[in-house]
Amino acid sequence: MNWDIIEGKWNQLKGSVKEKWGDLTDDELTQIGGKKDKLAGKLQEKYGWTKEEADDQLNSFFRDKL
Repeated sequence: MNWDIIEGKWNQLKGSVKEKWGDLTDDELTQIGGKKDKLAGKLQEKYGWTKEEADDQLNSFFRDKL
């Protein structure tokens, strides 16, 4: 998966990300800026997931969006 594309479309994708993971705030989404490691870290923090779980969730979610 090409995260450069996700970073470039981040402002368009933020709404979908917030819909999927509603515990993330608008400020956090702005700070994440489409960076996979930052988003995975926030998901781990908010949902208590391992890094692998967060990566799997992200890959599954964004595979359908691109």
